[in-house]
Amino acid sequence: MAQRKLGRTADQRKALLRNQVTNLIWYGRIETTEARAKEVRRVAERLITLAVNECDNTIATTKETHNDKGQLVTLETVNDAPSKLHARRIIMSYLYEIPDLKRKDEDKAEWKERTKDVKYPVVEKLFREIGPKFKKRNEEKKCAGGYTRIYKLGPRRGDAAEMCLIEII
Repeated sequence: MAQRKLGRTADQRKALLRNQVTNLIWYGRIETTEARAKEVRRVAERLITLAVNECDNTIATTKETHNDKGQLVTLETVNDAPSKLHARRIIMSYLYEIPDLKRKDEDKAEWKERTKDVKYPVVEKLFREIGPKFKKRNEEKKCAGGYTRIYKLGPRRGDAAEMCLIEII
């Protein structure tokens, strides 16, 4: 499939797009040139579509284990279905890992407690927030796609490149 070269070698171009797509998903909007925004849109729409299709695909399982006293304990857990696990791994292979930062009003212990269950925050945001939101929107409007919006901001001072703001709707 043809794509824009963006004036870079293949490895630089892939790294640039991975970085911009990761930041778009994490922050919700980024400012970049028009050509880059159009390429970021292509990749981001595909990843969001994966998350929309697989966000609710889980399996409830029960596990029986022995505790410290030797008693039989039954634990109920919710695991990803094989198709959701596959989608999660595809997304994790593309996106960079951004650690969740400590907020101004919390100390280190609170931050550790809040982030102990989340290993990959960007992927979790995609599956827990963005996927269900767009799945609901797709069912209401009976459509799919169109998860991003590009606003033109005008030429950049210096080289007059057309600047754009790309955001997740």
